[in-house]
Amino acid sequence: MSKPFSTIPESLFEAALIIAAVSIAALLINLIHPNRIPYIASEEYETMVPCPVQEGHVTPLAAAKVRADQKGVLFVDAREEAGFAQWHLPGALRLTYDFLDPIPKTDLQNMAKRIAAKRATQLIVYGDGANPDTGKLLGIDISASGINNVFFVKGGAAALKNTMSKSVGRQK
Repeated sequence: MSKPFSTIPESLFEAALIIAAVSIAALLINLIHPNRIPYIASEEYETMVPCPVQEGHVTPLAAAKVRADQKGVLFVDAREEAGFAQWHLPGALRLTYDFLDPIPKTDLQNMAKRIAAKRATQLIVYGDGANPDTGKLLGIDISASGINNVFFVKGGAAALKNTMSKSVGRQK
């Protein structure tokens, strides 16, 4: 009758055999693969991804000073799609902020077209209101791309939503 469990030394030996077999198989496959991985790097490679430098200027704006029906303003929502779907200002452009990637040129071109079509003189960006605020960071990136009169809402979408619901309550 065979034993149902191995002893620790037997388990370690079996594990070493498996590791050796898999390693030999990987080395052989790498030798015949057309895009093989070199065993020793021929040149140094980057292990750290530098964050983009932000050099734009953005002006903070209190949520209480924002009106959804402001003329000459394009609103930009810097949050993820789920947050945007839950609540956003009417007509707001969603442009998700990514901490590591710059704004795609096509997104900047589309935003410039919306600014021109709306004849907007101000761009108001709101984000998640966290620290750091995605709205502020996206505003800095937009400003650094050459767009002027960029503002960000302090407190982000939550502050805006709270302010908007209070102003609707006062109008009734």
